[in-house]
Amino acid sequence: MTKPNRLWKRQLVLTALLGTLLIATGCMVGPNYKRPPAPVPLAFKEKPPDGWKEAQPNDAALKGKWWEIYNDPKLNALEEQVSISNQNVLSAEGQYRAARAEVQVARSSLFPTVGINGPSAGTGQGGTGLLPSAGVFSTYQIPFDVSYQVDLWGSIRRNVRANAETAQATEAQLENVKLTYQADLASDYFELHGTDGQIALLQSTVDSYAEYLKLTQARHDSGIASGADVAQAQTQLDSAKEQLIDFGVARAQYEHAIATLIGKPPAELSIPPEPLKNQPPQVPIAVPSTLLERRPDIALAERQMAAVNEQIGIAEAAFYPALTLSAGAGLASSSFARLFSWAGRFWSASAGLSDTLYDAGRRRAQVKIAQANFDTAMANYRQSVLNAFQQVEDNLAALRVLEQETGATNETIQAAQTALNITTAQYKAGTATYLQVETSQTALFGEQAALVNLLTRRMTASVFLVEALGGGWDSSQLPEVSALSASDKPSKN
Repeated sequence: MTKPNRLWKRQLVLTALLGTLLIATGCMVGPNYKRPPAPVPLAFKEKPPDGWKEAQPNDAALKGKWWEIYNDPKLNALEEQVSISNQNVLSAEGQYRAARAEVQVARSSLFPTVGINGPSAGTGQGGTGLLPSAGVFSTYQIPFDVSYQVDLWGSIRRNVRANAETAQATEAQLENVKLTYQADLASDYFELHGTDGQIALLQSTVDSYAEYLKLTQARHDSGIASGADVAQAQTQLDSAKEQLIDFGVARAQYEHAIATLIGKPPAELSIPPEPLKNQPPQVPIAVPSTLLERRPDIALAERQMAAVNEQIGIAEAAFYPALTLSAGAGLASSSFARLFSWAGRFWSASAGLSDTLYDAGRRRAQVKIAQANFDTAMANYRQSVLNAFQQVEDNLAALRVLEQETGATNETIQAAQTALNITTAQYKAGTATYLQVETSQTALFGEQAALVNLLTRRMTASVFLVEALGGGWDSSQLPEVSALSASDKPSKN
């Protein structure tokens, strides 16, 4: 065979292979993904507290460092440490990096696998009828081999896309973990300082009860009050002291929880006592439809659904034949000195089709499994949407109702203080018993404690509302599937 003929045949083979690949890249079996509709109301049922206004979808007030709306530098400093030192966040970040690497593993199947064997040598005996000459001979070889699974029906490309969508879901999970622990920290922080408010109130109450005990003791020494009045006043004072001590347990636990959230042992964190004073800030409330783009848990469920959809196409591709291309090349010579000469080159190429004729319904069942898994993922996605709307409505209702209750409690405190002042004056005049004084004191203290608790609940409800709204996150921050599929360092939008 002449050299031009050999070159012509090589070009023919390469052209045929290239044509096959070009045809293969345009065919993908299975359903293309389209996000299914979710139940989205036109407006929230619950209205925000008085004075709040609805934010526009492009409102930039609630972005990124959402905790800064509370204007608390100490809270800001603690929140900054969550993404850096919280071990659960670091674990989720590791899972995202692993998922991103899985995309590259899947993508590698789009390319040929090239292998090489080290130089080999062998000897043989001639004159057996199989060789043209007798005697001992030696051969030396350096073979290369190439194999390639042609993606005729798109199963490999769908697998790459499924892994990219899973990586998107894993990053959404990372953002959801961050938001969860940031909200937990803010909630614990306000609970801690709400406890400080209860402690301050109890300390003031203990001081007040101590003054009443002195008054009752003096009246007893003057023969006006009975010993029962003194014992009653002493019991009331001691009971308040017990409650004051007991609040120390709750405060310590909140402080320990905050330390754990920022990745520190409890022994390394001390937060000075400071009762809550500020009112909850206004949280921007956009239209309900934006919630689907601003909740990382919804994005997580939606991306998982997209990844499961790809599995349907992968399962359907199994019904079609598979094409495998392979080639080999190398150097061979009967002399090691001539092994690396161009004259010793050799090559070969082959293609093979394979298909399953009978599998007792296995492939059909795998398609049904993939379809059922998609239906499950779709239901999970829609449930995530419903849960999100419930959480927003719950906390809007909580803020509105608690604000109204705060106004009513303030009025009750004024009335209770007036009643205590009157009863105290009557007791000093001898026209009322100490039991009446104690009843008025208990009523006032109960309302004051309720007011402190209401402020704590309003602050934590505002945190949970921010969390329910997504904390300023947006699904556009997820990396594109194309970026994840093309590089091991995907870029953000």
